[in-house]
Amino acid sequence: MLALNITSSFQVSQFVLVCFPSIQSWQHWLSIPLVLLFFLAIVANITILMAMGREKSLHEPMYYFLGFLSVFDLVLCTATVPKVLGILCFNWKAIDKSVCFLQMYIMNCFLGMESNTFLVMAYDRYTAICNPLRYRSIMTVRFVRKALVFIILRSALVLLPMPVLAARLPYCSKNVVEHCLCTNVAVTSLACADPTINTVYQLVLGFGFMGSDLLLIILSYFLILRAVWKLQVEGAAAKAFSTCSSHLILISFFYTIISVLIFTNLLEKVIPPDVPILLNVLHNVLPPALNPIFYGLRTTEILQGVVKMIRKGRTNHKAR
Repeated sequence: MLALNITSSFQVSQFVLVCFPSIQSWQHWLSIPLVLLFFLAIVANITILMAMGREKSLHEPMYYFLGFLSVFDLVLCTATVPKVLGILCFNWKAIDKSVCFLQMYIMNCFLGMESNTFLVMAYDRYTAICNPLRYRSIMTVRFVRKALVFIILRSALVLLPMPVLAARLPYCSKNVVEHCLCTNVAVTSLACADPTINTVYQLVLGFGFMGSDLLLIILSYFLILRAVWKLQVEGAAAKAFSTCSSHLILISFFYTIISVLIFTNLLEKVIPPDVPILLNVLHNVLPPALNPIFYGLRTTEILQGVVKMIRKGRTNHKAR
């Protein structure tokens, strides 16, 4: 175990991330599936972004939002997974305090951006189905730019107090974090002052921020279902479901993992401590790895764009 690193003012300058406390002897084996998922996330998202950039048919609001999601996924997994792999493979457990709080901010901020993106995507689907004649006039490039500013600023400003409040706490002696990542609860539990404000802020943020996004998404789909039901046109429901299916899969996947993570944290006395740690790590790599596959395979235009890009690449390679 690494020794405590304490400055002359008895303030901890580094934290030690032990990852999985109960399986220290064989936790390095977890690096194998994690490396595969990380590689898949990087390759899949970059491929999707390249296809969207090259194919003009994908220069539409719906695909722009999927592109934003790919960028956010890339930042999220590259800010977290390499450090976890360093711990599992090379025992690089030490992390500078300032870097730890930066990781905390990036994790929460980009998860918030993903939640905001799903909300904007829900509005896009609502407009496409409930106001199809006005879709082009509403979903303009200007709207997409404003939506991107909303997504970034809302998350960046609302989630900034979390690492700031955590950094203001004094860390006097304990510096061993029983986690793979610098989560708010895991880090602030080591403080030699009451971290209640941080915990309350995180709870309020979880239910008020992502909770409001989820409620608005549910409301948008309720309105979509009501509009489709009123049409009473044969095949309308199937067409609407086909239009929204990729989005619904991504939303279900994203919020299901968050719900399971919250549930396991609430039952920490019943569930082994390594379970919520593993779920937290997977939440930073599973959605980035699987999101582009889900909407890539289920969205014909994106799949065709990727296939066309690969064929062009092969043709150019043979020409050389």
